[in-house]
Amino acid sequence: MVFDLKFSEEQERIRQLVRDFVEKEVAPGAAERDEGEDFAPTYELMKKMGKLGLMGLPYPQEYGGAGADQISYALAGFEINKVDASLGCAYSVHISLSGWPIFHYGTEEQRQKYSIPMFKGEKLGAFGLTEPNAGSDSGASECTAVLEGDYYILNGTKCFITNSGYADIYVVFAMTDKSKGIKGISTFIVEKDTPGFNFTKQERKMGIRSTVQRVIEMENVKVPKENLLGKEGEGFKIAMTTLDGGRIGIAAQGAGIAEGAYEYALGYAKERIQFGKPIAAQQVIAFKLADMHTKIEAAKLLTLSSAWKKDNHLPFSKDAAMAKLFATDTAMEVTTEAVQVLGGAGFLRDHPVERMMRDAKITQIYEGTNEIQKLVISGLILR
Repeated sequence: MVFDLKFSEEQERIRQLVRDFVEKEVAPGAAERDEGEDFAPTYELMKKMGKLGLMGLPYPQEYGGAGADQISYALAGFEINKVDASLGCAYSVHISLSGWPIFHYGTEEQRQKYSIPMFKGEKLGAFGLTEPNAGSDSGASECTAVLEGDYYILNGTKCFITNSGYADIYVVFAMTDKSKGIKGISTFIVEKDTPGFNFTKQERKMGIRSTVQRVIEMENVKVPKENLLGKEGEGFKIAMTTLDGGRIGIAAQGAGIAEGAYEYALGYAKERIQFGKPIAAQQVIAFKLADMHTKIEAAKLLTLSSAWKKDNHLPFSKDAAMAKLFATDTAMEVTTEAVQVLGGAGFLRDHPVERMMRDAKITQIYEGTNEIQKLVISGLILR
């Protein structure tokens, strides 16, 4: 099999569908949503995306999805994040971090109950791995799950949980046997309204401000034993394989943010006159734009290559880690340079590049810091 850069008619149709939706529905209010720091309007956009079939884009039609592939998902990610990384973040969590583990590891009953309404856009998903003392070191989890009769009783704290409070379905990780370390972690599907599943502090953030991240406090949460995802002790494996695929979504986010900032800076540089000519005609600016464009194209290719490998059931962990690392570093670099191209104007909220620069930073941190990506990559190449 050979990676083909020519997109199919269906992939092009999806890209155009998302591009039209973004232009008409997402772009006009992106700055206002960021200023408001409120997820509610972003959530309304996601409901509209559900009606377009985008909330289950890469999943089979028989489970409520659109029957598309990972390349289509990456293309959608590029288009959404060019304009609004907050929407891109919430979307990626639903598709990759919540949707995928339930579909891939779930029983048929779990797919029927949870995957179908999620992929139809009727219910929103979230992912609960991170804890106050267990970030990159997810094996340090302190949340517990104890089997009592027909229920697991969950206790502990999760933090930085995207979509929390709005999501209906949560993929939650907890220790069923602390003596086994990472092999004692298990995964559970928890419904929003379960007693004791409490949403507390809402985080105030530098970027992606029209997403929501809350702390979840679990106090004797009774989860039916049929909501165990996979088997006891498989939680760490489920988390790591889920994050492998999730990194494709974050790579698409990084490349999309970078492309949005580059396109805005390019347009500005062509119109801004200094010393009697557009600043784009100044070599120092022209070379900045050339570097930005080159790195964005490389980031997109890495992302699409890892998506293609996942679609074709080839090993993609290293590729996804490289794509996430390079694309998100590119996002930070390109947005910073975009602000510089605009000069003083770039520092003002009148222009979207300052928001894009703030949004870019988180992409280097979540779903595995970029330091963790280097650990993953080096571990795989040194085997």
